Amino acid sequence: QVQLVETGGGLVQAGGSLRLSCAASGRTVGAYAKAWFRQAPGKEREFVAAISWSGSTVYYADSVKGRFTISRENGKRMVYLQMNSLKPEDTAVYYCAADRNSGLPVELREYDFWGQGTQVTVSS
Repeated sequence: QVQLVETGGGLVQAGGSLRLSCAASGRTVGAYAKAWFRQAPGKEREFVAAISWSGSTVYYADSVKGRFTISRENGKRMVYLQMNSLKPEDTAVYYCAADRNSGLPVELREYDFWGQGTQVTVSS
């Protein structure tokens, strides 16, 4: 069974930075693609960034390109999301997700395991 636990959320002023972490447990979780999604109040959950199991391929939503960086440390079973130049519209609950199949999807429905989420609030 795979478990994902996100930490690092909080309140930050616009222009500031936060680093989210996702700790994964489970025997083969190191081989899974990982992603970050977010959900703002009243909105659907949306894709933010994804990283292949090797870390060699990454995808970003257009809204965060150039500001966010996804990375992973397989030996520690950790995935990170470095968020810089934060904007009020980045306010959301951020979720870590894992996909046990091959490929690197950006669609929410393709991911098999989810964390409980961590709140990020950006004040103007």
